[in-house]
Amino acid sequence: MNLLKGIMKKILIIILIFSLPVNSSFAQIEKEIQLEKVEIISSPRIEIPYLDNSINILTISKEEIEKSTATNISDLLQQVAGLDIRRRGAEGMQADLYIRGGSFDQTLLLIDGIKVEDPQTGHHTMNMTLPLEVIEKIEIIKGSAGRMYGQNAFTGAVNIITKKNMDNNISVGLSRGSFNQNRFGITVENQSEKSGFIFNFKRKDSDGYRYNTDFKNNQIFIKSNFKIKDQRISAIAAFNERKFGANGFYASPSAIDQYEETQASLIGISTLYKKNDLIIKPKFYWKRNQDVYIYLRHDPSVYRNLHISNKIGIDINANKRNSLGSIGFGFDISKVFLSSNNLGERDRTMINLFMEQQIQLADKKIDITPGFALSYFSDISEKLNFESNFFKNFFFYPGVDFGFNLNKFFKIYSNIGHTFRVPTYTDLFYSSPTTIGNQELKLEKAITKEIGLKYRRKNLNINISLYERDASNIIDYVKNEESDPWQANNIREIITNGIELNMGYKFYLGNFREQIINIGFSNIDDNLLETDFTFSRYALNSLKNQITATYIFEINEKISSTLTYKNAERINEKKYSIIDFRSSYNFDKFTLSMVLNNILDAEYSETNLVPMPGFNSLAEIKYSF
Repeated sequence: MNLLKGIMKKILIIILIFSLPVNSSFAQIEKEIQLEKVEIISSPRIEIPYLDNSINILTISKEEIEKSTATNISDLLQQVAGLDIRRRGAEGMQADLYIRGGSFDQTLLLIDGIKVEDPQTGHHTMNMTLPLEVIEKIEIIKGSAGRMYGQNAFTGAVNIITKKNMDNNISVGLSRGSFNQNRFGITVENQSEKSGFIFNFKRKDSDGYRYNTDFKNNQIFIKSNFKIKDQRISAIAAFNERKFGANGFYASPSAIDQYEETQASLIGISTLYKKNDLIIKPKFYWKRNQDVYIYLRHDPSVYRNLHISNKIGIDINANKRNSLGSIGFGFDISKVFLSSNNLGERDRTMINLFMEQQIQLADKKIDITPGFALSYFSDISEKLNFESNFFKNFFFYPGVDFGFNLNKFFKIYSNIGHTFRVPTYTDLFYSSPTTIGNQELKLEKAITKEIGLKYRRKNLNINISLYERDASNIIDYVKNEESDPWQANNIREIITNGIELNMGYKFYLGNFREQIINIGFSNIDDNLLETDFTFSRYALNSLKNQITATYIFEINEKISSTLTYKNAERINEKKYSIIDFRSSYNFDKFTLSMVLNNILDAEYSETNLVPMPGFNSLAEIKYSF
């Protein structure tokens, strides 16, 4: 059996490699394919086309999302080099988002530019994800460019952008798969001259792929675009409820009877004002998260935590063309509240101001973009070198981006900047028989330097970069005696060096229709400086080496398929390879799809020694009218 698996693995890898057109005679690229002119349309940064900006940004397009082998955002982001989605169990019921070897608390998630981080813990970041059917595209911003977002964009940010233009369509889908998976989904879209509307409901449940990994998941998403006196307004509402067995997810691999229920919801209202070259984008939002954790599912009285967090905020950002180039500026003010039987009653006021100015020189061949973020936290202070303590709750983080256009296809870029991460309420106040928080924690800080090369021409897009992140005051849970409880402390300094490559290629092969190949590579080298403590809870588990590849091919108007390959090697762990496959057949108003995950039945875990599912499949039928 092992021999057969090995042969299958080699054959599939060879198929993937030789699907790449090594000779131009195989690729009929005289049919010109124009790649999307990517703009950062929903972030607070200046709106700049892809090749004109000097930051590391990657976009997952609507087409790639629709044809992906993934059925949820956690699995989709797992296919991007430089991102590490450490999943516990199937369907991303609990998953943590990492960028470039940082922690789950050091990455920011946004929906339509709205920051949806949770003050309790970054473990809840991925609770607020959306169904793939309602997403227009996903922007992934890495490195010091995240400073403009303020808190917690320490290593980068992921911005999920929902659909802007709706279809006049209703679609209903049913799925059945391994582990007794059942799914039902309905999407209703309507578009008129003055308004647009989309509604999505999705239900997922499963008995689980091993003991106590069953789950039930309900998702609701509503978005409406409308006008009030010629002013276009956009409103979104999202709700995500999860109930799942958490066998070995948290306390230790031996804690097999853990259980968790989470609810995450978001309401946001936004608009856009434009006058001449000035664009102003205000947003108002409310985000809520509820988490119930039970140590023994059959006996909640032994240990149970209940946390409810709320965040209310207003965000206004603007950009304008001027004689130097473009200027971006704005602010967001938010208030967070936490009610917890463990962490107590907490609240925090946060203010973030930012400004950046792109300066274009030498007939736009050179661009320099200095900028800064100034942040305030009502309950966290760090005395700066000022005589007055007035500034003790303010934090200043500058940075600069530099770019040089070699020609209209090639660009060299570089940037350097400061980023930071606010301690979560779990870091500050958590208390249990084995763990103690620390109210004296300081902000984590980092200086990130990066240099890269971009190439974009018709059907080919390449980005290669080198970076170094010098992080200090990193929070870890440590102790000197084995019998002591773990306590949070700012004790780590980590210097991370990395290299990344991302390539996208569109082409025609023979008589086939459009083909898309995406290839990614990431290598991370962490230099963890020694501490004075004997024991450390969070040993580094970064993806030392990562290779991702996706091949999307259309045989004809009715049949399309996607093959994905992921190879990962973590520090001090054995490397593993995962291959997924999806094929869809369209006829009349029906679409039949088959998804095969981990078809080589690889044995691996991504975090906390939780084994991931082996080979599994999912069949879906969708009717649209």
